[in-house]
Amino acid sequence: MADQLIRAQDLKQVMNRYLVRLREHREALNRLNVYPVPDGDTGTNMTLTVESVVGALDGFSSMSDVSKAMARGSLMGAQGNSGIILSQILRAWADVFEEHREVGPAEVTDGLEKASAAAYKAVGRPVEGTILTVLRLAAEEAKQAPPGKAEPLGDLLGRVYRRAEQALIETPELLPVLKAAGVVDAGGAGLLLLFACLREHVAGGKVTLPPRIFRPASQRAPVNGKGGHGEGSIADLHYEVMFLLEGEPDAGDRLKAAWQSLGESIVIVGGEGTWNCHIHTDDIGSAIEAGIAAGRPQRVRVTDLLEQAAAEDFHRAAFGFEPLPEALEAKVGLIAVANGPGIVELFRQYGAQGVVVGGQTMNPSVGDLLKAVDEAPAKTVIVLPDNKNIIPAAEELDRLTRKQVHVIPTRSIPQGIAAAVAYDTEASVDKVVSRMEKAARAVRSGEMTRAVRDATTPVGAISQGDWIGLVEGKVQMIRPAGPGRLASLVTRLVRLVRGKGRAEQRTRRLERAAFSRALRDLLERVVDAEAEAITLIAGAGADPEVTADAVAWLKEYRKGIPVDVVDGGQPLYPYLVGVE
Repeated sequence: MADQLIRAQDLKQVMNRYLVRLREHREALNRLNVYPVPDGDTGTNMTLTVESVVGALDGFSSMSDVSKAMARGSLMGAQGNSGIILSQILRAWADVFEEHREVGPAEVTDGLEKASAAAYKAVGRPVEGTILTVLRLAAEEAKQAPPGKAEPLGDLLGRVYRRAEQALIETPELLPVLKAAGVVDAGGAGLLLLFACLREHVAGGKVTLPPRIFRPASQRAPVNGKGGHGEGSIADLHYEVMFLLEGEPDAGDRLKAAWQSLGESIVIVGGEGTWNCHIHTDDIGSAIEAGIAAGRPQRVRVTDLLEQAAAEDFHRAAFGFEPLPEALEAKVGLIAVANGPGIVELFRQYGAQGVVVGGQTMNPSVGDLLKAVDEAPAKTVIVLPDNKNIIPAAEELDRLTRKQVHVIPTRSIPQGIAAAVAYDTEASVDKVVSRMEKAARAVRSGEMTRAVRDATTPVGAISQGDWIGLVEGKVQMIRPAGPGRLASLVTRLVRLVRGKGRAEQRTRRLERAAFSRALRDLLERVVDAEAEAITLIAGAGADPEVTADAVAWLKEYRKGIPVDVVDGGQPLYPYLVGVE
């Protein structure tokens, strides 16, 4: 760009460039998350948010129209905390840019300052060492223009990028949980990609982010000297990596040879300098690094096949949701976010006028929630997000619709169920909201899942496949999912003496015993002596014998506390626990 000014077409090109970079780095951003639980991760949420932006820009050509479309698209597509914060940034930029045909240093500086203020305002409890810090320091740097002659926009963006990169690298020093895990803030890394795209488009060249920024929490010291995963990892090959490879005539053959030890379903087709490449693997980083060694990967796409299947199950579970006839008559409607056929049906029985399918791994967008609110027959609607990452999106709804929207900030399915039990269609809206908020606050929540990758956390090292117990969203329990080292040796002896069938039976018994111990450990932490009622929600991965063992343990060690077992059918989290 000779004159280094941003016009409408330039802004569209920057957002397209940003979407490409987010898609390339989506999984790397996801893997920066400290806790390796299956969740709606930062990279996915930022990517989906920008996909909505790019889709909204089509057909507009003036700066005013493009800016307004960027603001609208980012708001309607925002998903999760990172998506909501990114939406606030883009909307602040739009407010500044739409008044100008061309954007230069003054407007970019003003936009960054307003974006920082908007982002801090959007977060209930701002935490330093996050995307907020990276943005704030970048905005402060933008204002430090050198004295004398006017500074070209490319130079300003260079300073902004360098300060943001430094701020990102320093985030672990501000946030102990990041330092313990050995990672930088994922949202800040996603924002740095946006600054890189701006700088590239205006000044030219390619900005290469330091590789250490994307070093995931899983890259820690080997476990028992056997590497990150250890022996007997439960992970199947469930990641699909695809990209176009450009390179020398032998690049395709070299990549195929490198991939042989990394996975299965290897397909590399093409020639004359370009190949379409596909592999199923658990080692995403090595698969992409092999592509870089062989040539130049383009349009990198990574898909978690297990999460994709779970998402399809979610949609099937809620397809055709029909409220109870009496629910349609309620003057104050109820909308809940839920996953799993049993949980969806539970909210239906409690009188929900609509259910938005989502939760862990699937944070619905503002647009998804708004559609459900607008389709509800009631003019006043209560929304239960039932996940901490969905609360920010839900809180955007009231100003986007003519309806009156009240958000009960439920952070888990057990809290949502407790709030739904207190829902009363006959009471005034203020009274029912107060009752539901009180019921939700009275619930202590526990969740049980398996680690999707290795990680180092403040509560200890986690290996892929370990059982993880979370209390109020924080990891409190880690247990190996399979037999220990001694038990594995005994199983090998059984295999030698009694054959494969007996050995497999013994392995299953040991795995079930480990599963049961892990659930008991979680219950011990979440169910205290003051508990009045316990709800155990069994998911798609629950085991009837493990459930029975848990109920027996509660009856023996938590005597007198009623236990209600619910068949929720939720994926990824075999057990959810609610304690009132």
